[in-house]
Amino acid sequence: MQLTELVMFNSPINLYAPAGDYKRGQRVVVSTPTGQEMGLVKGIVEKDGADVVDIIRTATKEDNLTHCENCKYTRKLLPEIKKEAQNLGLDMKIGFISTNLDRSKLVVNYTADERVDFRELIKVLGSKYKTRIEMRQIGNRDETKTIGAIGVCGRECCCKLYLNDFDKVSIKMAKNQNLALNPTRINGMCGRLLCCLKYEDEFYEEMQKKMPHINSTVVTPDGKGTVSATDFLKETVTVTFVKDDTTEVKTYPLLDIKQKDKT
Repeated sequence: MQLTELVMFNSPINLYAPAGDYKRGQRVVVSTPTGQEMGLVKGIVEKDGADVVDIIRTATKEDNLTHCENCKYTRKLLPEIKKEAQNLGLDMKIGFISTNLDRSKLVVNYTADERVDFRELIKVLGSKYKTRIEMRQIGNRDETKTIGAIGVCGRECCCKLYLNDFDKVSIKMAKNQNLALNPTRINGMCGRLLCCLKYEDEFYEEMQKKMPHINSTVVTPDGKGTVSATDFLKETVTVTFVKDDTTEVKTYPLLDIKQKDKT
């Protein structure tokens, strides 16, 4: 089924609407369970089994102005709501606040390690802001996807740019790529393992099968030696030769290693 994929400004989850004559990057007003919200057309995709929402209209100048004012409004509320949660002693991190176009509902997006009883917070906020309050628990990755951040590569995080779903990323993937298991190197801005570890994992797993083990004995064009290093990207093997108390190190293309002993 052809559907219009929508990136929502107030939610980490992309939504889908019936296919229509919409252009990529076009702003539209969408009817969601929260109310009317602003979305951005990402493109037409083939997808079955998705919950479909309705596009009410192409966003007008007034809609864009309202959305900008709402963004300023929610940014102003963020420190206030954080303080209210702190005063109540709630063990939660409030990531961002969102609202629909007519401000009939305020959504407090938060992360927490354990279940939080926020009923008193809802009463306080409802009384203070005279609107409906929804508490929405999100993951660390979802928070970064919605807010956006610059990754260690110097570019905007992949989750913000184009990722719709988060694939499972494991520490084994970092080990396969011979990366130092330093959280500052292998964790993203969300504090979780880098999504990009998944991208090349298949390549590294395949190369693990082809490459000789470190310290294994191999046969090269110059004779038998011991593997001291491997480079998966260049597909080279560095071999150490020891003869008469003399050590020599040479690097060969993987294809030149005619016989490998991986035992």
